[in-house]
Amino acid sequence: MAFQRVASVSDIPPGVTKVFEVGDRAVAVCNVSGDLYAIEDVCTHDGSSFEQGELDGCEIECPRHGARFDVRDGSATELPAVVPVDTFAVRVEGDDIEVDV
Repeated sequence: MAFQRVASVSDIPPGVTKVFEVGDRAVAVCNVSGDLYAIEDVCTHDGSSFEQGELDGCEIECPRHGARFDVRDGSATELPAVVPVDTFAVRVEGDDIEVDV
């Protein structure tokens, strides 16, 4: 595993989620009030992307069936999902957002 640059800090303002390909994985980077979190971009309920999902505080909602996940630790917080999503370490180096996948 190694940190890889995905975006600039200005690319993901607070309340926004953006999806990036990092290696062979799709990763959703979420800005929660200035804190950045990265989760695998695959809803564990049905495999949908979070790209069109709504970020509400620390939770992201899958746009397909409404499953919700805590972006801080990947835990499923709302049915129909019960399995957590993978999370990844995020760091900021200067203006670069980097994710460890």
